[in-house]
Amino acid sequence: MTYAAAGVSIEAGDELVRRIGRVAKKTKMPGLLAGVGGFSALFDLQARRYREPVLVSSTDGVGTKLKIAFATGIHETVGIDLVAMSVNDILTQGAEPLFFLDYFVCGKLDVGIAEAVIRGIARGCQQSGCVLIGGETAEHPGDFRDGEYDLAGFVVGVLEKRKILSPAAIIPGDVLIGLGSSGLHSNGYSLARKILLLRGRLKLSQRLPELGRTLGEELLTPTRIYAKTMRTVLAKWSIKGAAHITGGGIVGNLPRVLPPGARALIHRDSWPMPPIFGMIAKIGAVPREEMDRTFNNGMGMILVVGKKAADGAMRSLKQSGEKPIVIGEIRKGRRGADII
Repeated sequence: MTYAAAGVSIEAGDELVRRIGRVAKKTKMPGLLAGVGGFSALFDLQARRYREPVLVSSTDGVGTKLKIAFATGIHETVGIDLVAMSVNDILTQGAEPLFFLDYFVCGKLDVGIAEAVIRGIARGCQQSGCVLIGGETAEHPGDFRDGEYDLAGFVVGVLEKRKILSPAAIIPGDVLIGLGSSGLHSNGYSLARKILLLRGRLKLSQRLPELGRTLGEELLTPTRIYAKTMRTVLAKWSIKGAAHITGGGIVGNLPRVLPPGARALIHRDSWPMPPIFGMIAKIGAVPREEMDRTFNNGMGMILVVGKKAADGAMRSLKQSGEKPIVIGEIRKGRRGADII
């Protein structure tokens, strides 16, 4: 018997590592000492010239959005999602992403599929301004169907200790600025798939007038990465808080950055909701409250800004190419969020 006969190909793994090395080089940045290929990676924090550096980390996956990639055979975008979910989380502290590691596990390694996923991860790192410093590829024979896999990722960032965004600074009267999402991002896919594909009997290859593209293209739209936007606004303005709107929606995520005694009031009609959310609500007869606590409904990141800084922050965001929208304000009350 051989390892290959048991379902694990050392040769395929070696070939993927060679390809990953070429892809990872495109994300190289100051501070990288050793990356893909060794037993571990090295990053020189002094290269970033921080006085009181605080490391910030987060880990996440892509979830059942991967089912859409399997069904369509399109694997180039879910890697971006993987990076986005972790990077956007550390941005809420005001951190600068430094490096990212991924974990790719499958039943039988298809080098072409894995390489496509890793290329997406590298693009996500480039969008974030961080380096793809390493990762792990594993074959688990019998655990996955052919062509299927799972992903996890881990990011490390840094910021000056004195610049950590603190909920204690948030007070009634502060303004909420919303940054639009690109669609579902990577949350709510178990419900979305059941409604659109099973109840609605829609096909992923079907071009839908409401969307202006196929359903598969819509559902595989990568999660937006807000790293460049956050760098721009944090460099000029004092941002009191930032919430990444993931599973749980606005009502579940925004309160996580609020202090006791502060309640967010969100004006539902202040931004246009992308059509995909309306389709899900209509086909699935999903109550508004369920939509609010499952999906981002068109808002991917929400910033909390002092009233005096709000106009300046809005100008900076617009100059950076963003389309910010004032979506509400902070009021006195029990910590939480209301959408009216």
